[in-house]
Amino acid sequence: MLFLFCHQKWQEASNRGAAILSYLGEQVPLIYCLETEPQQGEEEQKVEQRLLHPLECFLFGEDPCVGLEKLQQYNSSSSAQQCGRVFKEGETVYSCRDCAIDPTCVLCIECFQKSVHKSHRYKMHASAGGGFCDCGDLELLICVSQDECVMDPGLRERAQMLFHLLLRYTTDMLVWEETYELSEELKPKVKEDTYFCVLYNDEHHSYDHVIYTLQRAIACDQNQAQIYTALIDKEGRKAVKRGTLRSCQQAKDNIRRNSEHIIQIPLRVEILHTAVMAHQTFALRLGAWFQKIIGYLVGLREVFCQVALEPAADNNQLCLISRLMLHDAKLYKGGRKVVHELIFSSLLMDTEFKRQFAMKFTEHYKQLQEDFISDDHQRNISVTALSVQIFTVPTLARQLIEEGSVIKVIIDTVMDMMSAHLDSNNRFQFQGHNPDKFFRVQVIFHDLRYILISKPSVWTETLRVKFLEGIRVFLRFLCCMQGMEEVKMQLGQHVEVEPEWEAGFTLQMQLRHILAMFQDWCSSDERVLLLAFQECHRALMSCTNQPFRSEPTDSYMCKQILHARPYKVSQEPVSIHLPISRLLAEVRLLRLNFTELAEQPLRCVVLAAQVCADMWRRNGLSLVSQVYYYQDVKCRDEMFDKDVIMLQIAASKMDPNHFLMLVLLRFELFDIFNGNSSSKDQEVLKQWNRLTEEMLYLIIIIVGERYVPGISHVTKEDVTMREVIHLLCIQPMAHSSLVKSLPENESHETGLETVISKVAIFKKPGVSGHGLYELKKECLKEFNPFFYHYSRPQHSKAEEAQKKRRTQESSDKALRPPVPPPFCPAFSNIVYLLCCDIFIHILKRIFQKAAEDRSNRWTEPMIQRALHLVGQALLEEKTQLESSSTEEVTFDFSLKAQSKISPFVFSEIVSVCLSCKMFEVVKCLREKSGPVASFSVDHSTLEESVQDKEKAERKRKAEAAKAHRQKIMAQMSAMQKNFIESNKMLYDNVPESSSQSDASRVAVGPQQGVCSTDWEAQICILCQEEQEVQAQAPAMVLTACVQRSTVLTQNRGKTLSLKGSYPLFMPPDLAVGTHTGSCGHVMHATCWQKYFEAVQNTTRNRLHADLIIDLENGEYMCPLCKSLCNTVIPLIPVEPSKLNYESAELVGQHLTLECWIQILSSRIRGEEAAEEATALFDESRAEFRSILSFGVQEPPKFSRSITEMLGVCATTVHRVGLQTAPNDLCPYMPVMSWNTCAYTIQAIENMLQEEGKPLFGSLQNRQLSGLKALVQFSAAQRLKSSQAVIQKHFADMLAVLVPVPNVENTPSILEVDFFHLLVGLVLSIPALYQEEAVDLQPSAVSTAYNHLYLLHLLTMTHMLQVLLASHGPGEGDEAQAAAELFSIVSQHTDRLRAGVTGFCVEGVKRGVLPFLRCAALFFNCLTGVPPPEELSESPESQLHLLCSYLSLPSNLFQLFQDHRDFVTTLIKRWCENTAISKALKGEIISHLLFRYPHKRNRLIDLPEDYSVLLNQASHFKCPNSSDDERKHPTLCLLCGVMLCAQSPCCQQQLNGEEVGACTAHATICGAGVGMFLRVRECEIILMASKTRGSPYPAPYLDDYGETDPQLGIHFHKKRKRKVFLNGIIS
Repeated sequence: MLFLFCHQKWQEASNRGAAILSYLGEQVPLIYCLETEPQQGEEEQKVEQRLLHPLECFLFGEDPCVGLEKLQQYNSSSSAQQCGRVFKEGETVYSCRDCAIDPTCVLCIECFQKSVHKSHRYKMHASAGGGFCDCGDLELLICVSQDECVMDPGLRERAQMLFHLLLRYTTDMLVWEETYELSEELKPKVKEDTYFCVLYNDEHHSYDHVIYTLQRAIACDQNQAQIYTALIDKEGRKAVKRGTLRSCQQAKDNIRRNSEHIIQIPLRVEILHTAVMAHQTFALRLGAWFQKIIGYLVGLREVFCQVALEPAADNNQLCLISRLMLHDAKLYKGGRKVVHELIFSSLLMDTEFKRQFAMKFTEHYKQLQEDFISDDHQRNISVTALSVQIFTVPTLARQLIEEGSVIKVIIDTVMDMMSAHLDSNNRFQFQGHNPDKFFRVQVIFHDLRYILISKPSVWTETLRVKFLEGIRVFLRFLCCMQGMEEVKMQLGQHVEVEPEWEAGFTLQMQLRHILAMFQDWCSSDERVLLLAFQECHRALMSCTNQPFRSEPTDSYMCKQILHARPYKVSQEPVSIHLPISRLLAEVRLLRLNFTELAEQPLRCVVLAAQVCADMWRRNGLSLVSQVYYYQDVKCRDEMFDKDVIMLQIAASKMDPNHFLMLVLLRFELFDIFNGNSSSKDQEVLKQWNRLTEEMLYLIIIIVGERYVPGISHVTKEDVTMREVIHLLCIQPMAHSSLVKSLPENESHETGLETVISKVAIFKKPGVSGHGLYELKKECLKEFNPFFYHYSRPQHSKAEEAQKKRRTQESSDKALRPPVPPPFCPAFSNIVYLLCCDIFIHILKRIFQKAAEDRSNRWTEPMIQRALHLVGQALLEEKTQLESSSTEEVTFDFSLKAQSKISPFVFSEIVSVCLSCKMFEVVKCLREKSGPVASFSVDHSTLEESVQDKEKAERKRKAEAAKAHRQKIMAQMSAMQKNFIESNKMLYDNVPESSSQSDASRVAVGPQQGVCSTDWEAQICILCQEEQEVQAQAPAMVLTACVQRSTVLTQNRGKTLSLKGSYPLFMPPDLAVGTHTGSCGHVMHATCWQKYFEAVQNTTRNRLHADLIIDLENGEYMCPLCKSLCNTVIPLIPVEPSKLNYESAELVGQHLTLECWIQILSSRIRGEEAAEEATALFDESRAEFRSILSFGVQEPPKFSRSITEMLGVCATTVHRVGLQTAPNDLCPYMPVMSWNTCAYTIQAIENMLQEEGKPLFGSLQNRQLSGLKALVQFSAAQRLKSSQAVIQKHFADMLAVLVPVPNVENTPSILEVDFFHLLVGLVLSIPALYQEEAVDLQPSAVSTAYNHLYLLHLLTMTHMLQVLLASHGPGEGDEAQAAAELFSIVSQHTDRLRAGVTGFCVEGVKRGVLPFLRCAALFFNCLTGVPPPEELSESPESQLHLLCSYLSLPSNLFQLFQDHRDFVTTLIKRWCENTAISKALKGEIISHLLFRYPHKRNRLIDLPEDYSVLLNQASHFKCPNSSDDERKHPTLCLLCGVMLCAQSPCCQQQLNGEEVGACTAHATICGAGVGMFLRVRECEIILMASKTRGSPYPAPYLDDYGETDPQLGIHFHKKRKRKVFLNGIIS
């Protein structure tokens, strides 16, 4: 054999490598890249037999099967290893929130299902592709031991030689350039002039661009161009032409030239010799082969890794893996995927080789990132994405820091990439930057975060040195951000061009967690901390944009002097980006100039205040956006919060008077509070007031915001708890809303789960909505109305919500300051801001302005903030007095306030201050007038007096309201008496109400009751005019929507065709029906026409609007409820029944069922036909009379507008139901009207039965009006259509039941739905009474007997239909009659059912019940006779009531007994049909025999656990694609089929148009309507057509009653939302 010959030849060769290469050079071009495309699987078979199998024989030294068996012993003893599953894009991965050290540690679904993490807290997300499963990782999730591998030396030697040879071969082929030449061994013996023109993928050109270019360049058709383009996008390249070098060169030039016409960048095209192309294709195949071979044994993997990493013999050459990495950006998609998967399965599976690879990766890091930024492909197919696999391993990260200076390498790379954005001051300026390139640069910060994700527990000297080196480089980068993008207040005119600001904040958000990580690393070692902050301070001092440019000056206030440099935010440039300043927020021990330290953060706060005061409005929205993000949850922890900490540090170290003077100076309020400035300009006064509010707010924050570890004795849990409390003070919130409102750490955790149960109660969701957390009552005392993380809207909402809550609880409305935790000793001096002279002076000026009652000098928020500060000061003084003696307390706010604020103003403060009670407490403690207990009595007395006053006020208001109501009622009573006296005659003539009539409650037959009610007077919803519904009046119409439906189908997926008996005969499986629904709103026909025309004109004028209605198909939205509609149903008055019961009784004595059929036959064909019909039943000629002899009458005449509306509705039903163009002459026009009437009634009956509601009384009035209008419309169709057509339809339908001459191909009784047949026959039989010269219709008596005998005949036929499809034992009279019937049937079916011993009576009764329920609804709407009251009550035990209402015997089998001889003849005729014989033999049972009653359709059952569904989707493979690319599995909730959605591979042709898999499936499964579950996104899609769809809440909820579209946290143990298929899906 060939492989044995090759093996022996290679073993004996002196240069085995050259021999193998020569063999490859000979065989590869004979297999790949041939002129004719090989058949599927043929090429792979040749590769296995002629290439890979000989290589495996050489490797194992024997037959591979034998060699593999020997290797099993090694695998059986080895420990668990990583599964090495490489994730595809979109694949679901799991991350354990309890065990993983960072969010990048993920498991595949198979490993997760087998692990203990399934019972932990976990989250899921869709992979971007490129990562691999971390199961078995030594550090990340599961610790495993590794055994030493013992391998045969001969195998190792052969593997080393073969791997080196083939890996070098693969590398040479993948890094191939056009100028390269094949080695001597690979060169073909005869070089042919045959080349390929290869087109490569890029992200610059769109699909359409490439298709257009190929059509123009190589003269291919559009279909072929689309195939080429799809393959290029998928694999990265495709040979688009094969030919001579000259022809390929010409094609290349054409492609480049045509692609340059579209955009300036041409498509990448190369010309490759066929031999080179063949070797490159085989090189890709070798990648998969390598993965298979090294998966057999750990030792083989080790050999491969050694070969990949060993240095080249020539020192100038790189190792093979380095060559592949550095050429990655030039590789096409297919090559990249093979290389990356090979790295995953080899180098990253072993700890030591992973370390060596990481060193190589770090060595080439800068070049790799430069190539990635220049590349146009996404990161998930770039080798740079491998950084997450190596940088996130803690021990490996520290080794890279120590040995590879990886922090410095990463930051230097970023600096080089962003150096083009530096201005003359060496600061970043991003105006006009390239967003795509900037985005790619940002990705590098992810690598820095990976490196820092786990801080060291033990520091080595080398680690300290290298980390500090990284800190210095990082600070140089931050220096370029310090003060970047400065802004200056625009004066005069508005800024012309909005400056770029998003890039700066994007950079800030990328650094947010990195800054925190650097701080965590520094805090873990005291020496590193001190040296790092020294470097930080040195960097701050070295910045060129320092504020200290002018000489200090002295400022005076209240005998205090501040020596500071002048600066005004409103006049000087200011920047919101201060990363270095904020890094110093943790400084405690360094001796610094704290005035200068507070300068920069204070400027940012003042800038935000001035923007809030509309002083910067001429600078545009860019600055407003910056201030928003400055305080937003995404950035505030490293911006606003750090500025507050810096100011608190400064306040704790500076003299409190000096600090407040500095604040006043920077807020530009110093002269205002010093009395040196005044203005009459209302705009300026408004700005001063707003700045004063913000300045007071800042003081509140500095003094009151102590929930920061290190500022006070609190933990991170306390901080999170306070955040949650204040969020829930706004309103009850869902879990997801809370998560979004809380800052995340580097692991994307908020800490919410650890604290939420302590502060809130979870209210579970109801049927709809989601669960909400409500704040516990005991936590309300923690509410601070001036919480510093509130936005202005949140502050207003929270204040309003708390006041409302306290009003409802009848508690005090005062929102006092909460008791804060005490400051740490280093920050204890901050409280003295509240009792210093400057603070008292500020309060004095504010209260004086308020006392002067000059409204333009003060505002209510200003007073609120001042009073809040007074409350804070009194609270602090009380706390100190309670903990120390009076002599030791130096905080003396109350004393200073009484002495320095005027007595009148101070008395006003005490009287109106919300904190007056606190003032009394402080006063008692100061004077030592009595113990706290005695004060508590006074305190309670004061509280009681206030409450008594409030109660008295409420009582007074209630009594006043009561008196007012009594007065109004007395006036109304007097007016009523006067009206009655004035209209006494009118009241005297009112008749007494009569008792309810005991009329017959029978809807069918000679005992038919009287129509209870006709249409009431209707009000048009458009013009609001009232009108009676009359035959000759202008038409009134109901809005309606007609659509095809499969909601009742018993054979999902079946399509109906006009070639069969449909639509005249509806099949019993109800495969597709036409449903007509109505919202029940009434309009004049003319009003509707005007409205519809207005909608058309308005919508057509909006050329670029997205239309939600299809005007061409007559769609519009109901003017009132906005329901989708596409037609209107005219209101037809119910024909009054003038039944003469005596005449009916006389007619009944002569007109039997048999006679009635004879008369119908005579009417259809004349006397001869009647004779034939008579001979069928009785040999003697029976006496019969003309059909007209039992009574006729004139048919109703309708107005012209009603007739027009009948045509409008019928045309829509015909067009939609048959999916055809409108055609008024189509003979099926009336048939489709009857069909939609029948199908809609069946759908309503099915819905009521599903919901367990009674048949009558359950529908809303508007639903009942719609159904009644639909039945009357269907009945009136015979008057508008050709009577000959109606008569023909009646004859064809009647032929199913009785013999009708000249009617052929009549379906059997098993092939018809009998309720549809009943509706058609009942509504078409009046056409038999039509005469040539006179329009006639049957009289009331004739109609009664027509309906009675049609119903009896159809009921018996349907019972026989049910009987043929069911069997079983039974007892009693009914069972006896049924058994007799069964016996007759058995005789005429050749005893095909003879094996059945009995017959289930209950089964037939259950099977026929839906038919009777539908018939009752139909005759109720047709005749208007009210049903028995019992049918409006319980839905149980209805059969005898229905029989009574429909004039049927309670024992339905009695029908067969009453007409035994006649029915026996009919049964014989029915059962002789060949279709019945075949069905009973089982030949076509699936098409005809359907069990009765029909099963009610529901949505498919979904697994309780969502992960089970995900697991099913993970194994889904596209039926039309052989690749392993991840698709978008989408589950049809109607039938359970899994589809490949949103992918071109499964597109289908539908009406000449390409549509997706879901649209095509919905056409078959749901007549265009579909309900699909996108499994990975956990989202339901409702689809009504190929252009109309809507998302719907997912069927799975988390523990908090919410859905998560990103498959995020808390999706464990999901509960399924119950969804039923109620009625029609629309």
